[in-house]
Amino acid sequence: MSSNKTIAKNTFALYLRMIFSMLIGFYTSRVVLNVLGVADFGVYNVIGGIVGMLTILNSAMSSSSSRYITFELGRGNLNRLKTVFSMSLSIHVLIAVGVGLTAEIIGFWFIKTYLEIPPQKLDAALWVFHFSVLSTMTAIINVPYGAAIIAHEKMSIFAYFTILDMIFKLIIVYALQVIDFDKLITYAVLLLIVQLIMQTIYLIYCYRQFEEVRIGIRWDKKLFKEMTSFAGWSLFGDSAVLMFTEGLNILLNIFFGVTMNAARGIAVQVQSVVSRFVGGFQTAINPQITKSYATNDLANMHRLIYASSKYSFFLLLLLSMPVFFETKNLLSWWLKIVPDHTVNFVRIMLVISLIDCLANPLIFAAKATGNIKTYQSILGSLLLLIIPISYVALKLGFSPESVFLIHLFIAIIGQAVRILLIRPMIDLSLKDYLEKVIFKSALVFILSPILPYCLYLLVSNPIARLICVSVATILSVGLLSFFIAMDRNEKLLVSNLVRSKIGLKDEIQQKQ
Repeated sequence: MSSNKTIAKNTFALYLRMIFSMLIGFYTSRVVLNVLGVADFGVYNVIGGIVGMLTILNSAMSSSSSRYITFELGRGNLNRLKTVFSMSLSIHVLIAVGVGLTAEIIGFWFIKTYLEIPPQKLDAALWVFHFSVLSTMTAIINVPYGAAIIAHEKMSIFAYFTILDMIFKLIIVYALQVIDFDKLITYAVLLLIVQLIMQTIYLIYCYRQFEEVRIGIRWDKKLFKEMTSFAGWSLFGDSAVLMFTEGLNILLNIFFGVTMNAARGIAVQVQSVVSRFVGGFQTAINPQITKSYATNDLANMHRLIYASSKYSFFLLLLLSMPVFFETKNLLSWWLKIVPDHTVNFVRIMLVISLIDCLANPLIFAAKATGNIKTYQSILGSLLLLIIPISYVALKLGFSPESVFLIHLFIAIIGQAVRILLIRPMIDLSLKDYLEKVIFKSALVFILSPILPYCLYLLVSNPIARLICVSVATILSVGLLSFFIAMDRNEKLLVSNLVRSKIGLKDEIQQKQ
């Protein structure tokens, strides 16, 4: 019960963080674009993209730090936890220095030699580049502190810090409009200042709250090899995803031109927004998966994997089904002009997201073991097959949708392979996983669209139809999840929760 309350509390905090970030992000990006102008905004984004490309190693190392800090916290070995945090911080400082030197040498040369930047903007662009490098280095050093907060499951603090960061971004938007200096340089400087302030806040909070942070430099050669090996195989998996994603983009450009890239970009954006709502729930539950493995409580680990998989799937199904049915109208209301094939791209990518959300708890379970070499090499290689197969399909004259269908097919195969690989790593029962997750999820997936689809055919007014389909989706997915997917204890928990809420409401009415 305590575990469930923690997950629920952390999920709420992460959703609050996400919604606030999205709202502020949409507003600030629009205002910054207007203040900077298209040219300066484009310069800032291309410069930021160059620096961002150099941080892929940090992404893998971030995954390693998070795993090892959470694992040692679960085991309760404070001395080992101090060593892990110190090593993690030391490695990230080295990465930050490496990224800074590489960026200043190679990135500076690349900007001067290859980028098409108006001559009058070159000096400002170079200053932006320097400030962006410093901001990125600061963000890299901050990774272990963020990992510590998540490992300790202080998601509300994590959410508050993000909200504070977004408030600073709002102040930057105001400052840009009143400061009478080069807007592009001003924007880069202010972002660096905010990054430094947030780094200081993270450091002070972690130093006061977590004992493992109050430690000097410790160097453990064996642990260094272990963490960097983990990061290396994570890097292989992350690179495989990046390569097939960008590879598909290039293939669509080669065979169909930039219009198809625009269609794919819109589909990815829609998929990202919908999937982000599931991310909060999974982020809240992931640390407990690692801690259960660290204490050898495999039964609880399996329970968390089943719950995270099922309820992530149902939540995403709840959000994506109205979008699936009303894709055409939603895109038209949002964009006015919708590129050809966008509707089909969005629908296929929503189905891919459903497969991915089932995969994520297993991916995190594999990382909890620390033994990911075989897993990452096989899954990464499988994902890379998407590119050559898609190339052959397009060469044979298949439609643009074929590359997304191939991605979906590989994602399904990948999930089957993932289950077989991870099962012996964590002593997972294949029968239980198929029965409690795959079978129940498939049943809800097949049955829940029936009522929404009937209303989709019967109602003609687009707005009324969207409302009807959304309500029908909530009822269908909610009721089917309760009666088909939940076990006895889960049903009892939900029933007691509903009764307590109704009882509280009746009590309030009686007092009034």
